[in-house]
Amino acid sequence: MVLPPPPCQHPPPGTFARRTVLLGTAAWCVSAVACSGGAKTSSAASTSSSATGSGTPSTAIAPATMSPSASESPGSGLPRAVPWRPGAGEIEPAAKLAAVQLVEALGTWPVGQSGEQAGADRAAALGIPASTASRLAAQAGSLMPTADAAVVRVIDAQYGGILSDTASVLVVCDQPTLTGTTVGPGGTTVDVRLSRGSAGWRVTALHPAAPGPAKPLAPPAREVLAQSRIELPPASAADIRSGAVHDSVLRAMLQLAGAYRLSVSVVRSGHPLDVFGTDRPSDHPLGRAFDVWRIDGHPVVDPATSRSLITAFMRAAAAAGSYNVGGPVQLTGGATANQFFSDNTHHDHVHVGFTA
Repeated sequence: MVLPPPPCQHPPPGTFARRTVLLGTAAWCVSAVACSGGAKTSSAASTSSSATGSGTPSTAIAPATMSPSASESPGSGLPRAVPWRPGAGEIEPAAKLAAVQLVEALGTWPVGQSGEQAGADRAAALGIPASTASRLAAQAGSLMPTADAAVVRVIDAQYGGILSDTASVLVVCDQPTLTGTTVGPGGTTVDVRLSRGSAGWRVTALHPAAPGPAKPLAPPAREVLAQSRIELPPASAADIRSGAVHDSVLRAMLQLAGAYRLSVSVVRSGHPLDVFGTDRPSDHPLGRAFDVWRIDGHPVVDPATSRSLITAFMRAAAAAGSYNVGGPVQLTGGATANQFFSDNTHHDHVHVGFTA
């Protein structure tokens, strides 16, 4: 069945190229900017199975204050924290910044400051009321693994949905950890829900990815994991290792990798269960979709990225079998009336969805 164009259907550590970012952490409630388009917010949580364009935001954001993690490594052997900042082309940079700053605060800590209460204290230091900070820290899940120290480095922040006064921002993270003297890889994707009031954007809930345990894999999954032209963040790689991603998705990734270098943001976990603002199930939690935030090294959200590159990729995704391709450009000439779609949610990535 072909769905009408939705607001959003979608969602290797250490090797993922990152956006150039500016240091600094702004207050939790940041000044709102104008937003257009979209449906009402979804109340569904993200799946519980389990650096980007440089430059300052195009819209003014609340003044930044230096975070300790911006200049100090929280544990021996761990990389320094590099706070993420939105680049040019963002529709609602303040919403993304509010989401990312909380994820960075909860997921980065030095030796001696692990645990939920310490995480709540770091959230409260952003200006979040203590009771809300405690509730959000309790929701952190895979963002706060058992470790002596950890550093979050944001790979990408994309929309799971953006409306006039509510949003879902999918914060895709690499997160090396320190346990004793051992540094280990890690990372997750967090579906951050926000609402906007007179004071700006405020985080209301966190839904971290939980991809599930690894299973013996069929050849397409093994090929995707081994393909250097498919860049997978930690949660997406874990989704594939869990065996819960449909072969149609894997085959399409491999086909597209023949012509493009794909930087995947979200596959299955860490994405809203429903199309944002609706009660229609998203293809992502079913393992039947993936999102691409960068093509051949060029971020989709960056105005400098060639529109012809993006449109060619979208048509190639359709040719690879996708029934539902969304992106920043509205294309015509699909196999069905709704094969291609575009909206504010998809100005920062390309969605590639499949039927069962």
